[in-house]
Amino acid sequence: MSSEVETNPITLRFVAGTLEVTGMERSTAADGLKWDDRSGCHRAAARHYSAIVRALVKSDTPFVDEARRYSELDRRCRLQRTPRPYQTEAVKAWRAARSAGLVVLPTGSGKTHMAVMAIDATQRAALVVTPTLDLVRQWYDVLRAAFGDPVGVIGGGEYDCQPLTVTTYDSAYIHMENIGAKFGLVVFDECHHLPGAAYALSAELSLAPYRLGLTATLERADGRDELLTELIGPTVYRKEIGELSGGYLAEYETVRTVVRLSPDEQREHDEERAIYLDFLRKQRIHMGSPRGWSDFIMRASRTEHGQRALKAYRRQRQLALAAPAKLTCVEQLLELHRSDRTLIFTSDNRTAYAMSRRFLIPIITHQTKIKERSHILEAFADGRYTAVATSKVLNEGVDVPDANVAIVVSGSGSVREHVQRLGRILRPRDGKRATLYELVTAGTSETGTSERRREHSAYQG
Repeated sequence: MSSEVETNPITLRFVAGTLEVTGMERSTAADGLKWDDRSGCHRAAARHYSAIVRALVKSDTPFVDEARRYSELDRRCRLQRTPRPYQTEAVKAWRAARSAGLVVLPTGSGKTHMAVMAIDATQRAALVVTPTLDLVRQWYDVLRAAFGDPVGVIGGGEYDCQPLTVTTYDSAYIHMENIGAKFGLVVFDECHHLPGAAYALSAELSLAPYRLGLTATLERADGRDELLTELIGPTVYRKEIGELSGGYLAEYETVRTVVRLSPDEQREHDEERAIYLDFLRKQRIHMGSPRGWSDFIMRASRTEHGQRALKAYRRQRQLALAAPAKLTCVEQLLELHRSDRTLIFTSDNRTAYAMSRRFLIPIITHQTKIKERSHILEAFADGRYTAVATSKVLNEGVDVPDANVAIVVSGSGSVREHVQRLGRILRPRDGKRATLYELVTAGTSETGTSERRREHSAYQG
């Protein structure tokens, strides 16, 4: 890289989530740079900032950096807590990779503390991006305890940008074109959310040279997890549940319990499923394709035959996922574990509410208000409630360290979802042994679903 004229040095500016580079030869097209005819200069997504600066330095090309607006962090971590060996290893591996990469650790293993160590080691203004407001609150408390006030929050009706700030993915991609130059480090918590088309902008529009992605379940069904290497960096450190259980995570076992439909229920299930599958065949719809579900809904809405197929789909699914025999099984398990703290997971709110009514236990869904959710979790922690029913909102993010039993009544075929649910009960405690029960209805599509979601090493054997 070289300047066209010596008196016109190369200058870098941050403009609306992009890196604007003036004074460079027009033919240059490296590190994401492209010539922009409208502004008469080169332009790149802000995430290329680090690579462009390194290239300029390596070639001894003088330049003026007006893009970077972040400062050094003027605070050190004040929590004196002995890190676990793998946390130290993870930070070391991340630093060795130019402080840009992915760390994959199981739920309950201390990813948050590892990130605090990374922030302290980097000593740069840092933005933590999370998927939910619940996690924003948890991170806010953690950062205040570790580094003291002030800690900023962007999202949930608040906009307070500080050298240490927490935000959501929803807010990050909206505001990053304005704040993308203010942070030298961005921590993407639960980073498997990032490759979504909109959320990816929170990485594209940031010039932060230091990036840390945290997750317990890296892989995505759509394969877009490969984008994480571009947006954050390579996987620099990884430990699976089996490698940490019994030491840094609670010992556990998984129990697959098969229930059966009654002869009448099985007959109805098979009849309804045949109607649904017949419609798929005639319409040549492949449910395994990316557009399978949307094609089914669109075509089913057009005709009476299609509407009947949609009704059949819902009925056979209800029979499989919420089989009456599962209720009996849950009742027996709650009695067996009446002295434990049990989480009951379902695939939908309807089944979760059925569990709540049947067993007179509290329920947490996406409709549960914040104060009510906090009350339920506090009562669960101190033993006033020994069981809680939920659909999907407790899959990730919410800390329930006292839970030691999980009953998966129903769920998707996602390996991630199943590993997340297991992770909810693995927070270590002296003498703790966790158990996950997976209820599967024989003679239904649940059998195949169960096999797919148990592909993770945590369930093998």
